[in-house]
Amino acid sequence: MSDIFREVDEDIRKEKYRRLWDRYGIWAIMVAVLIVAGTGGYRGWIYWQDTQSQNAGDMFFEAVTLSEEGNVDEALAIFAELQDSVGGYPQIARLREATELARTGRQTEALGIFDSLSRDSNVDRALQSVASIRAGYLAVDLEDYTGVADRVEGLTGPDDPFRAAARELLALSAWNNGDVETARRWISAIQDDPATPTGVTQRVSILSEVIRARYGAPSEQGTGASE
Repeated sequence: MSDIFREVDEDIRKEKYRRLWDRYGIWAIMVAVLIVAGTGGYRGWIYWQDTQSQNAGDMFFEAVTLSEEGNVDEALAIFAELQDSVGGYPQIARLREATELARTGRQTEALGIFDSLSRDSNVDRALQSVASIRAGYLAVDLEDYTGVADRVEGLTGPDDPFRAAARELLALSAWNNGDVETARRWISAIQDDPATPTGVTQRVSILSEVIRARYGAPSEQGTGASE
């Protein structure tokens, strides 16, 4: 008797599955097809991205090699091509392009590119900061203290990784523009920061001594100036 009940139960289950398949089978097939197609498409896209990134990397290093060999114009042409590449290479290539322009005496063009990168919200934050610092270095020779401060003063905070470089640029620009007190203020900020790199500390110490030799210590500035 139990065998009969089992057969009946099995027939009922089969009938339920058959009805479910009749009702939802086409949808199950469509979902399965979409999953397969989606997986294949995603893998294809990943492969394309990897290939494009590898090609961009090869082009970038080719441009760097050309630059080191003195073929700057050819290198700049490749850096320009990389503006349409994938990943972070467009940003890095743009940064290197500006560096090459500055190195070959085209400071104004380089400054424009550095400024553009530093203000572009789509650029990686660290690269924005690097671009700001590089723009600051050029602006020291091309613009007044305000021009330098507009670019780098935002990087002088106590936790900013670029604070030492930014403060040094501001001290140097202030000195170049005859603002001794501002120069001294930035020199003190550098010297009072235990995380300041040794090289920066040494350079601003030389600047501090130059200021002291010309104007005396801060409390003696009035006397030194009158002499």
